[in-house]
Amino acid sequence: MKNNTLKKIVCVIVCLTLVMCLAACGSSKPSSETKIKTIGINQYGEHASLDNCRIGFLQGLEEAGLKEGVDFKVDYQNAGFDDNVNTQIAASFAANNVDLMCGIATPSAVACFAAAEDKNIPVIFTAISDPVQAKLDSGNITGTSDKLPVEAQLDLIRQLQPDAEAIGIIYTTSEANSVSTIAEYLEKAPAYGFTIEAIGVTAQSEVTQAVDTLLSKGVDLFNNLTDNNVVGVLPAILEKTNEAGIPVYGSEVEQVKLGCVASAGIDYLQLGRQTGAMAARVLKGEATCEAIPYETISEYGIYINSAALAEMNISVPADVAAKAIESSEA
Repeated sequence: MKNNTLKKIVCVIVCLTLVMCLAACGSSKPSSETKIKTIGINQYGEHASLDNCRIGFLQGLEEAGLKEGVDFKVDYQNAGFDDNVNTQIAASFAANNVDLMCGIATPSAVACFAAAEDKNIPVIFTAISDPVQAKLDSGNITGTSDKLPVEAQLDLIRQLQPDAEAIGIIYTTSEANSVSTIAEYLEKAPAYGFTIEAIGVTAQSEVTQAVDTLLSKGVDLFNNLTDNNVVGVLPAILEKTNEAGIPVYGSEVEQVKLGCVASAGIDYLQLGRQTGAMAARVLKGEATCEAIPYETISEYGIYINSAALAEMNISVPADVAAKAIESSEA
């Protein structure tokens, strides 16, 4: 009798122990491996090129097998070309301990890297012409460069305007990518028979005044960089240059769609996808940012806007037309 009672007590104790273990297991938190990662996207401002980078970035993550809402969530912030807001966004990402930051355009990448450094949060950048000049080529950071094909652009301009001499360029003095690109234009333009009239600005509000100054100097054409302050007010620039009968060349397809006559430029959707694929490797734990060298997109296209060219009485040589992609909005 005593043995039976003892057995019953032991059975009850074992059962209670099992129940408590199962309850503990059921209430445990998911492991870090199942945690949805947070990506903070800091976009310096809103224009088609940077928007395409962001869209392509998300496409690149999906193409790498990561699904939004399942594997990651996005905290997207737009600085509106305001440097103070840009810094605040990056600081908020760091304070919230996001799993990865993506800086779209040089100022945003610089701000993210500065904010992430103490916490060792990985940073991915895109739409940066010169990562070395911007000091973004080492540390817990990597990404893609949109370095312009300067010689291809100069060659295109020469073919479309064989008699042109002076090229006007507006750039932001605080944007490292613009400063380095201007230096390259100054170096290479003489080989194509051009002089460069460059005006530096410090804010977007100064751009249209710089346009008036270059028009008064008698430039034969304008050439855009991927300068965010300039591209952000491109419609206002085109209004002035169209009235003066001076063509504007873009640096990528979206600028041509808006009314620039032509461009030897890159596809920012593709650049974004390339960036997303790199970010996916970091999020999956396949590689660290330090182990992935930044990449430069090597292929470019020739884009033309036939309506804008016709307005400027510019004819397209047959060999250019054969490889050009029509890129008007119409």
